Amino acid sequence: SIISYMNLKKYIRSIPNYPKQGILFRDITSLLEHKKAFHFTIQKMKEISKKTPHTKIAAIESRGFVFASALAYLNKKPLVLLRKKGKLPGTTISQKFKLEYGMDTIEVHKSSLNKKDKVIIIDDLIATGGTALAAAKLVSKCKAKVSAFIFLIDLFDLPGTKLLQSHGYKTYKLIDFPGH
Repeated sequence: SIISYMNLKKYIRSIPNYPKQGILFRDITSLLEHKKAFHFTIQKMKEISKKTPHTKIAAIESRGFVFASALAYLNKKPLVLLRKKGKLPGTTISQKFKLEYGMDTIEVHKSSLNKKDKVIIIDDLIATGGTALAAAKLVSKCKAKVSAFIFLIDLFDLPGTKLLQSHGYKTYKLIDFPGH
C-alpha cells in the first residue's frame, strides 16, 4: 500500500561543521537507508513528474543519480547523466560554472539530448543554484527544453530556487530546510 503522507524531514540527518566549519550538512543517506521513506520520496517525485510533460529525465552527478534512475525506470523514460568533466567517454557538450571556490564543468553526451526533448532535471538538493543553472544551460545547448527541476531538499534561505525561477524554470521540492 502507498503511504499518503510521511514527514521526510525526520529521515534527513543534519551534521554540523561538515565538510568544513560553519556548514550544516543535510545527509540524505539516512533517508535512502529507510525503505519506506525512500519509496515515499520516489512516489512523490513520480506524482510531480506526471504533471510535467517530459521525454527524458536528467540527473545531476552524483546524488541526483539515485532519485532520477528510479524515476526514469518508473516513468519508462530515458535517463540522461549530467556528469563532472572527463567522466563521459563519448563526444560531449560542456558547461562551466562558478563554485564557491573556483570553477567547475558539467558535461553530457552530445547524442543524449536533441530539440525534441523536454527534460526534467533531478538533484538531491538546491542550495546556491550554480550547478542546477549550469545543468539547465547544458540542456539548452543541446537544443532541448527544461520542463522542470525536482529536488528532494530546498535550502530555502539560500538563493538557488529564486535563481532558477528568475530564469523562468519551474522548481519543485519535497522538503524545505534552512541552509545555515
